[in-house]
Parts: sequence; C-alpha cells; structure tokens
Amino acid sequence: KLIINNYMKKSIIKKLFIKLSKVLGYEIIDQSNFSSPTLQKKLNEDLSIINEKSIVLPLGEVKITKKISSVLIIFRTNTDVEIWDQNKKRLFEEPKIEYSLRSLNSLISSINFSKTKYPNIKFKVMIVDDKSKEENLTKLKNLINKSGLDINITSLNHKEYADTIKQQKNDQTFSNLASLLQSFELGKKHGEDLIFFVEDDYLHFEPMMEEMIASYERISSQVNKDIFMCPADYPYLYMSNEKTNILIGNKRHWRTINQTLCTFMTTKSLLDKYWDNFYNTCLDRHDPFEKYLNDIYKNEFCISPLKSLSLHLTNVNSSYGLSPFIDYKKLWNENDTTNA
Repeated sequence: KLIINNYMKKSIIKKLFIKLSKVLGYEIIDQSNFSSPTLQKKLNEDLSIINEKSIVLPLGEVKITKKISSVLIIFRTNTDVEIWDQNKKRLFEEPKIEYSLRSLNSLISSINFSKTKYPNIKFKVMIVDDKSKEENLTKLKNLINKSGLDINITSLNHKEYADTIKQQKNDQTFSNLASLLQSFELGKKHGEDLIFFVEDDYLHFEPMMEEMIASYERISSQVNKDIFMCPADYPYLYMSNEKTNILIGNKRHWRTINQTLCTFMTTKSLLDKYWDNFYNTCLDRHDPFEKYLNDIYKNEFCISPLKSLSLHLTNVNSSYGLSPFIDYKKLWNENDTTNA
C-alpha cells in the first residue's frame, strides 16, 4: 500500500510538472524511455512544429520568427533543347522531354509529401514553357492533371523581350534569358512568402520541399534575416578552397555558399530588394551566367544541403551537375512517368 501511494504521488507530481512546463513554454526530455512527455512523442519522431518551433536533439529549440504560409514554385521548361550552349549529352542520354517529365514528377511528389506534413501551407506552381511541341505539352498536362495540385502553364512570350534582352549569338541563349526574366517577373508579381525558381533538368528527392521549408524557418529565424537556399550540392563548390559555415537545418546539415545556378529558393522581400540584380542577370549572357545573382550572396546568406536534396542532371563530367554520393540511377527510375 505504501509503495502504491508513493507511486501515485510521484505520478501526480510528474503530471503537474509536465503541465507547468507546457504553460511556461518548455519541453521535457525523458531519456530513460526516449520520449518527450510535453510533446507526447518518441525522440526519434519529428519534434518540430512548423511555424512555431524547431527542435533538434541535442541542440534544443529555436523559436520560429520567420513563418511560412505560402510557396510559389516557378518551373521553367524547354522540352527540346538538350543542354543550353553545349553539344554534350546528359546523363542517361534520353530526349529532353524525358528529363522535363521526370523533373516535374519528382517536384509534384515532393510537394505532395510536404503537404501531408504541412497541410496549412499553400503551394502554387507556375510553369513557364518555351515552345514545347504539342505532343510534349500534352504529356506535361497529363502529369499535371493527375497531380491534384494548383499548376498552370504560361507560354514564353519571346516578342515581349526582343527590345529588352541584348542580341545573342543564338536563339537558345535568348530563349533561356527570356524565360528566366519572365520567371522573375512572375515571382515579383505573384509571390508572397517563399519563391522557388526551378529548372526542368533537376530530380528532387521526396523530402526536398519539406526540408527546404522547415530549414528555412529554423535557419532564417536563427540569423534573423531572410535567406537564399539552393537544393543541390554542386560539385563545383568543392573545386576551390573556399571557407564555409556549417548550419543545422531541420533534418540535415547545410553549408553557406557564395554561388548558385538558376535553381534556388528565396523570399518575395529579397526578390524585391535585389530586383536590379535579378533583372540584369537576364539582359545578356554574362560570364559567369549568374554573375549578378552571385553578387547578392556577398551581402546575404545563401545555403545548400549536405547531402543534396536535388540532382542536376547534366553531363557526367560537368562540375555544375551531378551531386556527390547520390544513387543517380535509383532516383531516375523512381520518377519514370511511363506508367504514371
């Protein structure tokens, strides 16, 4: 009887302590049974709460001050051009439409995966398409119709940019600059919180969007400013002895970088703040192409994941392409749309 009474007293005290901790905003870790009584979760579960707090063991809690309610994704497609300004073949040497389809399929899968985790975040996808053949457009539309997502296709208007973009050596380069400028303009016009500019030769891992959003909230709240994020871990970032900082995101490490290609995520406020840089990027073929974007990263945080959340499917020898330590063939096969 004494043992039972002592147990009951301890149990009551424990419950009161848990309630008090919740009221005061603290979380309790019970390492004896590997759980958190205040969160009512095992410690190997996701302990973070989107738009509220990010918890990583054993680093503790980060209060979220940079909250996300919407994500605009602007997806640029050209289903015919193999590789801009190059005569090389991509990994797997398939027609370009195959990369566009698998890229879109992987993006849809990642968005839907994120929606199951964050049902209150709104996703909108805008596709800027550059002169796709009708049969290729039909394939894209069939994939879109099965997605259940808010996705619309806008055709690139070449004439609109004829007097804006400098004359180029070939039509491919002009088209690339025009589609990028139209994408930036759409982001400026329709963006709210996060804007993800993405090209159609990237394959995305299913958790990509979830990790990008949750890590954005955690890291931007820690540094107390909006940031840029690149989903790919590019090999060229390891070609020079550049110093970098390692940060803890939602479920992986991130590193600071000072260069990206044209697939990246940022905020509407940073797009507005550096509009001249975005605009100037598209006026001519610079060397490097992303010169004006890279200038932004001298003043703002830009990070990429370790290891990669997305795979840039270029030529196998390209330093701007295949991220290290990825099972390329597996990711490629997982996004086959033949029987989708």
